[in-house]
Amino acid sequence: MELDSVSQSEIVSKDRRPDGLGDFIVLPDEIVCSILNLLSPPDVARLACASSVMYILCNEEPLWMNLCLSKENRELQYKGSWKRTTLHGLQVLDKCDDPCKKPLHFDGFNSLFLYKRFYRCYTRLDGFAFDQGNVERKTDLSLEEFVQQYDAQKPVLVPGLADTWEARKTWTPEQMLSKYGDTSFRISQRSSNKIAMKLKDYVFYMQEQHDEDPLYIFDDKFGEVSPDLLKDYSVPHLFPDDYFNVLDSDQRPPFRWLIIGPERSGASWHVDPALTSAWNTLLCGRKRWALYPPGRVPLGVTVHVNDEDGDVDIETPTSLQWWLDFYPLLADEDKPIECTQLPGETIYVPTGWWHCVLNLEPTIAVTQNYVNSKNFEFVCLDMAPGYQHKGVCRAGLLALEDNAKISMEEDNMSSSELTQKKKKLKIDEHMDDLSFDKNVSDLEFSYDINFLKMFLDKNRDHYNSLWSTSNCIGQRELRDWLWKLWIGKPGLRDLIWKGACIALNTNKWSKCMEELCSFHNISLPADEENEQILMEYGLHPYSLSSMTSESGLKNHVPNILATGIVFLENGSYKIMPWDGKGVPDVITEHSTIDDIFPGTEYPFGIWSKKLFEYKKAGMPLEELVSLGGHSNIWPYIITKRCKGKIYAELRDKLLEEDVSNLASFLGKQLHDLHVLPVTPLNELSYLHIEKKLEMGHDNGTMDNSIQNINLSAASKFFFTILNRKKKDVSIRLTKWGSPIPSTLIEKVNEYLPKDFVEFHNLFKDENGKFIEHNCCSWVHTDIMDDNIHLEQMKESGNGKEGSWRPSYIYDFSNMSLGDPILDIIPIHLDIFRGDVELLKKLLDSYKLPFGKRCSSEDGCKVRRISYLAMCYCMIHEENILGAIFGMSKELRTAKSWEEVEEAVWGDLNKYF
Repeated sequence: MELDSVSQSEIVSKDRRPDGLGDFIVLPDEIVCSILNLLSPPDVARLACASSVMYILCNEEPLWMNLCLSKENRELQYKGSWKRTTLHGLQVLDKCDDPCKKPLHFDGFNSLFLYKRFYRCYTRLDGFAFDQGNVERKTDLSLEEFVQQYDAQKPVLVPGLADTWEARKTWTPEQMLSKYGDTSFRISQRSSNKIAMKLKDYVFYMQEQHDEDPLYIFDDKFGEVSPDLLKDYSVPHLFPDDYFNVLDSDQRPPFRWLIIGPERSGASWHVDPALTSAWNTLLCGRKRWALYPPGRVPLGVTVHVNDEDGDVDIETPTSLQWWLDFYPLLADEDKPIECTQLPGETIYVPTGWWHCVLNLEPTIAVTQNYVNSKNFEFVCLDMAPGYQHKGVCRAGLLALEDNAKISMEEDNMSSSELTQKKKKLKIDEHMDDLSFDKNVSDLEFSYDINFLKMFLDKNRDHYNSLWSTSNCIGQRELRDWLWKLWIGKPGLRDLIWKGACIALNTNKWSKCMEELCSFHNISLPADEENEQILMEYGLHPYSLSSMTSESGLKNHVPNILATGIVFLENGSYKIMPWDGKGVPDVITEHSTIDDIFPGTEYPFGIWSKKLFEYKKAGMPLEELVSLGGHSNIWPYIITKRCKGKIYAELRDKLLEEDVSNLASFLGKQLHDLHVLPVTPLNELSYLHIEKKLEMGHDNGTMDNSIQNINLSAASKFFFTILNRKKKDVSIRLTKWGSPIPSTLIEKVNEYLPKDFVEFHNLFKDENGKFIEHNCCSWVHTDIMDDNIHLEQMKESGNGKEGSWRPSYIYDFSNMSLGDPILDIIPIHLDIFRGDVELLKKLLDSYKLPFGKRCSSEDGCKVRRISYLAMCYCMIHEENILGAIFGMSKELRTAKSWEEVEEAVWGDLNKYF
């Protein structure tokens, strides 16, 4: 073809990138798009006006999807596109005509990255079925066959298990829309926010969307919002046991999910939480499954294990992206075990197996995770503190290699994939605890509990170590779970003991208890005995002896049988009596502890403990792990466990009157505790501490600009510790994450006081000067439902068992000095569970004023008691905020900390 008057150069479109991107032209499109995700919707809209290229990049649907889902938690209503949905949420859609206009088109621009994403958004999966799969299909599988051949060993696909379910007939999009159209279900997506949609809105979204990673319903609370759904199916006979059943519904981790998703949606590569096993029954549609055995990380997936707390994070492409971009690169011998699941079929996924699911068409399914005798020890292993074993469980021996790499040609990899390739799972080089003589390179990976146990950190303190946020239950809940199993399933005690030894190092403490009982000539407790011994580690005997001799509280503290120090020497326990006086030789010989006050009767008294608290408050996480993980010297106290039961076992059985009496009892005991005389700290001792630790203004001391306040040495010390704890609070809350709202974490520093001296109980004297009043007192700090003991009374006349009377308070090992409000927090949140009437009962019995807390900055600036309580929750070393937001779903949508404060602690202000 001849070109007449038009030159060829005029036909070739001019490349818009240099002019449209400016200096950003050096960045690949993937990085530019990632940067745009960090902007706010208004900024993205403004940037779209900067150039034609920015217009193209700023109008990408995946970008607006991320912008929309990153907003605060709310019920979502899809408006046909993610840009329109975002603008509707910002209430600006009616003011902006742009979404209604036809989009602009430009030549001179191309992008392989955007094209791939566009392809994933619009591709059809008609040809993705893998009907000749290599997952075994077994019809009429008996329980005995399942246990022998498959349970915790390999996956299997079983047809027919749902044939008798009502759900097999009624769980279709049409019928569920008719019955549950206005019911809101939780949505799963890559966002820390919790999103819900009404089913009718979600069905509309399914029909209209063209997302590369579509939202899908993945709701673990569907049985609560729609109880009728639970009647439509039953657990198949192959999976009769679930050891988490012994936990109350509010304690057990999520275990069952309703799953509804459109074509192209699915679950990316993962190992089920806590190494549980799972079954998944499909009611309509088709799913493609891919599975790898434990320890074999799929291509394109990176496993991260935090060496501080063992938190596991998996970086993986979406399900569709993996099948399109990674699967074709696999050699036949490297391909996963695969199958296409059809309606009515149930697939079993064993503990620790990697799996990835892709919906080939709109699907509805139900799934449950469970713990039984086959995977119980694996679940306990996954909850044990440390990180070596967590890495080996998921990545096999790859976790131990210095140069763990993904075998893939670099020419076929994008920049993000190259980044993934260069990352490796961090595992400690020191393998001192492994009970074998092989080199790591000589090991052969085995997903066997005895093999995996070798990677546990045997020296780690299981009670004080950082607890992984990825664990399915908390440390206290774990102990409660094992105890309930021990009581409720006596036939499984051998297995339960093995699990407890793995998760809690129980064998170590059991051996220690045997040695202590033998040394003090105390009988070992038997399971059937009501009266047993109770051991507390880390308590200085001075503290408890002072209470029992000087307070009415002495009638409600168990009898002390023995005190001393136990330590490890050459692998054996050594014991020496100690009453807290003097400095034992074992401490001077085996420890570098310098937090003591030599020359005093109790050198390891309360001020040494406060000095230790100060040092801990300023330590980075890795030092805290080391500090709590390798102690071989423990002060101990042995007390008598009394007849009766702890409140945690009786909570659901007590009458309202019994609980009310308990609240009054606690108020009286707190009164007696808080009025105890406090060991004084003179100014000379405080100056000695200040010089010793080189406390400076930057290290957390008080703001010296606050004038006209005469504080005691004890108060200075107390507020110095609080200020130091405040310094890294936002980092700690971010690490804890959900359910603490990220929008509130960003506001934490502006909510907390500039200086905690503002919390002081200050009053003006007759000359107008501020004077101190009762700032610090003895505080228990840990009065929770497992530390309150009750005895059952006999009904007069007929011998009938009657009401439960509170009798003892246990575990004073964490006793310290501080604000009395610190004792209200665990009682109100854990024992009362936010019941304001019970809190009022306690306060009426307490009969001591907490006082108005004043600051001297603006005359007398009164601090609300509720504000003090909220701040203490925020800086606490335990995840108190996680408990607060875990109890109340409504609080997760709070816009400010003041809103949370009022909801949780506002009633305190009525009484002071």
